[in-house]
Amino acid sequence: MWLHRCFVYAVHLVILVSCVVSSDEEPAWRWSCDNGKCVKVRNAGDSSDPALSLEACKMFCNEYGLLWPRPTGDIDLGNFLSKINMDHIKINTLSRGATDDLMEAATKRFQKQISLAAPKGATLKLTGKSVSINLINEQPNLREFSLDMDEGYDLRIAAAAKDQINATVTARTFFGLRHGLETLSQLFVYDDLRDHMLLVRDVNISDKPVYPYRGILLDTARNYYSVDSIKRTIDAMALVKLNTFHWHITDSQSFPFVSDRRPNLSKLGVLNPKKVYTKREISEVVKYGLERGVRVLPEFDAPAHVGEGWQDTNLTVCFKAEPWKHYCVEPPCGQLNPTREELYDYLEDIYTDMADVFQPDMFHMGGDEVSEKCWNSSEEIQQFMVQNRWDLDKSSFLKLWNYFQTKAQEKAYKAFGKKLPLILWTSTLTDYAHVENYLDKDDYIIQVWTTGVDPQIKGLLKKGYRLIMSNYDALYFDCGFGAWVGSGNNWCSPYIGWQKVYDNSPAVIALEHKDQILGGEAALWSEQSDSATLDGRLWPRAAALAERLWAEPAATWQDAEYRMLHTRERLIRMDIQAESLQPEWCYQNEGYCYN
Repeated sequence: MWLHRCFVYAVHLVILVSCVVSSDEEPAWRWSCDNGKCVKVRNAGDSSDPALSLEACKMFCNEYGLLWPRPTGDIDLGNFLSKINMDHIKINTLSRGATDDLMEAATKRFQKQISLAAPKGATLKLTGKSVSINLINEQPNLREFSLDMDEGYDLRIAAAAKDQINATVTARTFFGLRHGLETLSQLFVYDDLRDHMLLVRDVNISDKPVYPYRGILLDTARNYYSVDSIKRTIDAMALVKLNTFHWHITDSQSFPFVSDRRPNLSKLGVLNPKKVYTKREISEVVKYGLERGVRVLPEFDAPAHVGEGWQDTNLTVCFKAEPWKHYCVEPPCGQLNPTREELYDYLEDIYTDMADVFQPDMFHMGGDEVSEKCWNSSEEIQQFMVQNRWDLDKSSFLKLWNYFQTKAQEKAYKAFGKKLPLILWTSTLTDYAHVENYLDKDDYIIQVWTTGVDPQIKGLLKKGYRLIMSNYDALYFDCGFGAWVGSGNNWCSPYIGWQKVYDNSPAVIALEHKDQILGGEAALWSEQSDSATLDGRLWPRAAALAERLWAEPAATWQDAEYRMLHTRERLIRMDIQAESLQPEWCYQNEGYCYN
């Protein structure tokens, strides 16, 4: 099958690419497709078929070509590549509305993406066919994120005339249309043997994601990340169709979120005065994400994981308590005091500031690693519990936590002006044995950070809760480095390779309850990472997650490896400093780098 397909392509390439190479310019190597692998062979120069460049071969040597993530519906990449004149590409937006500004930004990104198909320093020959791209958005006034938004699209590419190719992207929303443009950009192939840009022709693709929530969490409180590095992350997310940037923006180590209503929190809580995120900067990131189909989801983690910034409020307990291991999981400790009514005024102000700038369709309330020992170290909290006829045991501290969460939930709804979905991390509060006593399954989404075999997953699913998977044994990207407290390796070692990320299937974990899985998220907790290491920690591993969540393939990582290697090359061309996966020799000699 594959031999025949490449043979057809090679025959027609003489006409479509107009290969004319003098004897002294004859390339030393050519590639041919053999049983689904591109084989590197010496170019004898006496073949009637033109030499195939590596990328041209890869595009036709497997069902999904060089596309990432793989489409989920019908896909036909045809048998032809046409030579393109990059100066004669016209984009026509056929449906106008409230998303016009987003469409303009998406088309500018598309033009940049196709220019990156050629390496820096390449001088393209500006000959070949013109391309007319028609964009049809069936709901041009819809520009808001939601868990039920339609991200599907249809892509068609065909010859329209002797010197023109038409490409049409049709989608129900801007988000689907943007994804379709991203796929179209991946069908432009650079012919490095002749310095031509080629476009795959006779293409039919119908595509939509399996899961609505496909994310990356970045913790910007343990170490600071520049706004430019965050934007770069969002750019890479758009490439692989991830749609949620979960911003864990504060923690006990720092409070870099500038709250207009409570400015002292950042004034006292930043690592230095320059390492903050202002309203203007956050608005830039939110807009940047929207244009790329990526929601920016804020998290204010509470009631634990607070400390720096709260010094003058008298609203915390056990901040910087020692020995810290007795009160929390890492230094410095700190938790909010739920008994202080003034606390909820603070929360309303913080939530309102976040609502103003993020304008999210969901809100993450944190809720992880709450320590009963921390709360029990406060005489004021002990007295409050006695007055409420609560004991000082674990179950009673859950009542205190629920007291906090109920009041915080009311403040969140008030601040955001609507009853939006709320997200909490798995914890003792979300234990399936009693979770329904505290959290309404229609109000809360539970994000799982424990292992993929944790009995809590099945227990929560049986009770009807919706889950987001971030099981640390496959999706914590800070694992596998040296310990930052003490010696040895960090707590969740070893390092997690892209293969394990790819094979981490929410459907397999959830089985008959898979429809309650909203998706998944890779987490980069930043005790040992900052702007300098960000790209390598996330990429290309996050691309593996992207295909798993977009397509939920039955296949394993072995079937995706050839395309993954090219996806890493695509990231490098975007100036994303993604980790290398193999020697480049393996990229050029498919099938040899196996056990």
